[in-house]
Amino acid sequence: MVRPGQFGYNTETAKSNAFQKKRLICENHNCRKEALAEFESFVELLRKHQIEVLVFNSSAKNEAPDAVFPNNWISFHEDGKVILYPMLTKNRRIERRTEIEDELGKSFEIKKIIDLSSEELKGRILEGTGSIVFDHINKFAYANESARTNKHLFYDVCQLLGYQGIFFKAVDENGMDIYHTNVLMTIGEGYAVICKEAIDEPDRGFVINNLQASGLEVIEISFDQMNHFAGNMIQLKSKDGKNYLVMSQAAFEILTEAQLNQLSNYVEFIHSDIHTIESVGGGSARCMIAGIHLERK
Repeated sequence: MVRPGQFGYNTETAKSNAFQKKRLICENHNCRKEALAEFESFVELLRKHQIEVLVFNSSAKNEAPDAVFPNNWISFHEDGKVILYPMLTKNRRIERRTEIEDELGKSFEIKKIIDLSSEELKGRILEGTGSIVFDHINKFAYANESARTNKHLFYDVCQLLGYQGIFFKAVDENGMDIYHTNVLMTIGEGYAVICKEAIDEPDRGFVINNLQASGLEVIEISFDQMNHFAGNMIQLKSKDGKNYLVMSQAAFEILTEAQLNQLSNYVEFIHSDIHTIESVGGGSARCMIAGIHLERK
């Protein structure tokens, strides 16, 4: 996780992110202060549940308003690969920092670094585990088409990792492309949470059938629930082996009792109030976490 430094409303990303809301609190200092407080409380809550969290500070050298969302520029895989991704906007490209890779390499086995950032020059964008939702157990990868998710580059990454790609079209209730796949779906051990109605009709059956054929219980969420980030969750494992589904307070409160009961068959819940980060940044709990699947040295 990356501690927010220059956090604020990003006018460059807002063009493709309908989840960003420009709020009155985002007047420079107050916005950053509230985001930082939310971040620290979130990290403390994860650690309280025995989840190991490695925190890096934002670089003092740049003005990266979205540095709190590191999952978009880097991913770490169990086969030792680390992938660096091409980002859509210039003020997000400066988030990529080699010192983070170097520091993690001291404790984890990094066998190969695959740098795809040069794809930006070709206009081919793929924003990490924002663009791609991995089913690590069944070796499938899901992605919906948007300005931030290039179909051909997605399939290239699937081939590099040995995953089968499932590519589809998804839009919100206003017909706007959903900017990242991880706001409309989450995959954990035994279940998948997904906004089925967001997926275009020609692709819907294919996506749902593939999830079910993989042995996953499909838990559907509505547009309203998706807009409260109920799709932007991540399953994490604690040091004592418990599986937790991590989400924001807004996501937890919008889920129905029936949905929570379904999910409780697989996980326990962790939820934290990150409303400033969500409304100003347009991302939620899953976006804030770059999961480490590398083996320890």
